[in-house]
Amino acid sequence: MKKKKIVVLTGAGISAESGIATFRGSDGLWEGHDIMDVASPIGWEKNPELVLEFYNKRREQGIDAVPNKGHLTLVELEKYFDVKIITQNVDHLHEKAGSSYVLHLHGKLFESRSTADESLIYSIEGTSLDMGDLCEKGSQLRPNIVWFGEDVPMMEKAMQLTSEADYFVIVGTSLQVYPAASLLHYTSKNCKLFLVDPNIPENINKSEVHCIKENGTIGLPALMDYFMKIS
Repeated sequence: MKKKKIVVLTGAGISAESGIATFRGSDGLWEGHDIMDVASPIGWEKNPELVLEFYNKRREQGIDAVPNKGHLTLVELEKYFDVKIITQNVDHLHEKAGSSYVLHLHGKLFESRSTADESLIYSIEGTSLDMGDLCEKGSQLRPNIVWFGEDVPMMEKAMQLTSEADYFVIVGTSLQVYPAASLLHYTSKNCKLFLVDPNIPENINKSEVHCIKENGTIGLPALMDYFMKIS
């Protein structure tokens, strides 16, 4: 029997439970930095050393982070469903947990890419990417992160996956970051919708979306109980 498809959109909340700092604080800063200084092409042009140092510190924070029960529950679901994960997160916790399909909308923290040819992508061994680290064409490497003002190359694939879902689950995101937040609107009319987050956005139609007002470590196991009843 063909497995039903669950597509899961994950955001910073699921990583925060593993100790990874969320993308933006209430003061609009990211780890004390103005977002545009460390996550935009303009910031890169202005001070690439600062940008590289910033992401080196993010890797130092993230390299030893351990997947939590939310991540592991999504892996467990693969025994019964065809699970595809679309994540706004740049960490590798879903991969560490053992998820077999993870689409990163905003890039990967542990990868670099060429500033001359964006198709040239390299794994970062350890935590450091520095000035003078060059691609095979001799150009400086930058973090393989989608910055503000840049296209989201994986968005089209994410839209396709979402349109094929029997169940669409949103976990740990405020649905404020676009275009990722728009994926909800690409679900089919027969798709069942779920949101797992302690803060339910006001624009969510609760008659259409089943909301579990919990963090992923609690809400996803509860949701799995529901899926086990219908599998």
